[in-house]
Amino acid sequence: MPQSDLARRVSALNDRYRHHSAISVIEHALRDPQAGQLALVSSFGAESVVLLHMVSVTRRDTPVIFIDTEMLFTETLVYQQELAERLALRDLRIIRADAIAKTAQDPDDTLHQRDTDACCALRKAVPLQHALDGFDGWITGRKRYQSGTRAALEFFELEEGTGRIKVNPLAHWAPEDMQTYMDENRLPRHPLVAKGYPSIGCMPCTTAVAPGEDPRSGRWRDQTKTECGIHFVDGKMVRKGVTA
Repeated sequence: MPQSDLARRVSALNDRYRHHSAISVIEHALRDPQAGQLALVSSFGAESVVLLHMVSVTRRDTPVIFIDTEMLFTETLVYQQELAERLALRDLRIIRADAIAKTAQDPDDTLHQRDTDACCALRKAVPLQHALDGFDGWITGRKRYQSGTRAALEFFELEEGTGRIKVNPLAHWAPEDMQTYMDENRLPRHPLVAKGYPSIGCMPCTTAVAPGEDPRSGRWRDQTKTECGIHFVDGKMVRKGVTA
């Protein structure tokens, strides 16, 4: 479909659901033909349980894509299994990097020490793009408060260069909204949050955060990198802002 047609579709969806709640946006988007076939992409990280729970109570058979970089914390893998079972997710898709590509590009699992961008592309961004083939769009956990570049984030946006739509149900939420939703629904937290990890990625590239530090400071510490690259513009990975 031409980008101009997709842009009109996105505009129409935003007009239609502009004043809806987050869970209402998910519920309607998963059934609206204008949104098409959607998948939820989840890291099963610090705040992921909110969207996962919303999907589980609106449409439990929604495809949920989880990227196992094979460098995740053991706690994340255990949390993913326990949460998927507790929420009775019916279509969980665990994806990993292509074995041949991984052998060629990172045979000794040290690529992250030499080139973090290349490692993220190999283990996360490229596998995700393949996993999204056949989908018209995907649901993300992006929020306006996460960075200045997201200050005007809408519920629906066009992913430039891919022909897909992004759905951002939590765009208008504040950090306290996330905590309130988890408390009210008695949702289990990722075990590393209590250990000083408010943002959780791969084990080699994530450290604990000290009191008073930015919650994202533990991701790629002492580097300018802040984005794993799963968000695309014009078909290229972008590394501004923060990940979903």
